[in-house]
Amino acid sequence: MKIMIAAVSLALASAAPALADTKPSPRQIKAEAALNKQLADRVAGAPVRCIPLHAIRSSRIIDGTAIVYEGAGGVLYVNRPRSGARSLDRNDVLVTKTHTGDLCSIDIVTLFDATSRMQTGFIGLGEFVPYKKVKTASR
Repeated sequence: MKIMIAAVSLALASAAPALADTKPSPRQIKAEAALNKQLADRVAGAPVRCIPLHAIRSSRIIDGTAIVYEGAGGVLYVNRPRSGARSLDRNDVLVTKTHTGDLCSIDIVTLFDATSRMQTGFIGLGEFVPYKKVKTASR
């Protein structure tokens, strides 16, 4: 038992510096800045698991970070995928197979290069965070 505890402690101690050194890459910093710019005049709502397909007006890929879906009424739904986010590239086409009239956090999206039409990856969607415009007081 003491050997097992010592082994686990050693493994955690050696992993700690690696975890502490994880800094965002320049690509991630640029992507987060682009996302923040899009959301600058909006406030986040409670995350939802699904959004109706008929309400989606457009989608934009934020490289390596998220997909922004524009919904009815100008609401932006930000989806940070549970898996595969690094594969996101603004030059990709999103292909989603759904089994209902909603796009949900359990759906898988396949990515294809827009030029070559070759598959470049896939992602597992996460929850959708709605962002609505802030109403300004008129004078």
